[in-house]
Amino acid sequence: MLSTKNAIFAFPALLPSKQPASLAVLLLFFVGFADGSILPFFALWAQNDAGIAVSFIGLLLACYAGGELIATPLIGGIADRIGRRPVIMISTAGVGLGFVALSFSRGLITAILLLLWIGICESVVHPTIFTVIADSTPAEQQRRQFARGRVALNAGRVLGPLCGAILAKVSLGAVFLGSGAALLVAAALSGVCLVETWEATNEADDEEEESLADLLPAFRDARLARLLLWFLIIEVAGSWVESVLPLYAYNAGTLTASGVGLLFSYAALLVVCLQLLVTRALASVSGSHMVLASGTVLIGGFACLNLSARTVSLLAAVTLFAFADMLVAPLIPTIVNTLAPPDAKATYQSASSVTSDLRDSLGPATGTALYAVGARLPWLIGIPVTAVAAWALARQMAHHEESPVGRNEP
Repeated sequence: MLSTKNAIFAFPALLPSKQPASLAVLLLFFVGFADGSILPFFALWAQNDAGIAVSFIGLLLACYAGGELIATPLIGGIADRIGRRPVIMISTAGVGLGFVALSFSRGLITAILLLLWIGICESVVHPTIFTVIADSTPAEQQRRQFARGRVALNAGRVLGPLCGAILAKVSLGAVFLGSGAALLVAAALSGVCLVETWEATNEADDEEEESLADLLPAFRDARLARLLLWFLIIEVAGSWVESVLPLYAYNAGTLTASGVGLLFSYAALLVVCLQLLVTRALASVSGSHMVLASGTVLIGGFACLNLSARTVSLLAAVTLFAFADMLVAPLIPTIVNTLAPPDAKATYQSASSVTSDLRDSLGPATGTALYAVGARLPWLIGIPVTAVAAWALARQMAHHEESPVGRNEP
């Protein structure tokens, strides 16, 4: 039974929903909107408005991801100790205020400090929202509910750049104000409407000092560690598309910078339109088969990019990458939730989110390094790397599904 404590208004009275999971999905839309608004304009803002040299822009992005990596082991599971609602409220408000402050900042040091703050706050946003979905959704419906979250996230990433383009006509700093405002709205919605889904257990000892291994269970749960390792490898290889394809297409003379933006907006729109249909159609397919199918589709995308940098190859590749993501993305938080003890769900989701943070750091670094050696080398390397990692991850999924816990899950 979900507790209604701390909710100023009962959520079902405000929106057509019977559970907090639907509000969590709406919060993911605001998070996607904020990310989508900023990313296309960040480099331009840093160079033109903040007075930061181009050579330091990569450092700023590393600080953003670094803040998340530093904070996740320390505070990633805090929602298992103080509740989901306050963590979502504070973290979204912290990121929102950080973006607002960033719009007025000038100079490298100030930007670095603000981006570290934003990364620290954002380290708990996604995993805690996913935990609310897991808390309030029956096991047999979780994969579909996580798919709804993916749709909302990508819908925000489609609308965000469009609104960002309008705000950029006023000033590049206005883009950060718009993103910050979206997250402050999310914080307000959490405070007013979100029902607390966490219930304290009597087993926890508040006096006991927690170790790093307690806060990041990937260090002590071998099942989770193996699953996340292979998923991380697939994620890093897939991230080469985001970091390298713009250079690949632009340097080949195929697409302009705006054309690259439209190409990725098209990919996000595919997820918005088709994610729920794909998830519903494949609801009875096992997780191991979904991983193998996703890996095969991802390899097909790499093969298209290996053939040429023409527009038709780019479109085919991005379409395949979007479908690969649709197949596996809702599955991972579902499996992670089944591995988590009842009193450590947010902690396990935080451990899972580390793969995204590492992907954002390792992906661009490794992808651009390979591209510097050869324009098609990322795509050539991506094929065997994805094949091995998908096979290994599928084996982990199969072992989980054969276990007593896994057989009780969809």
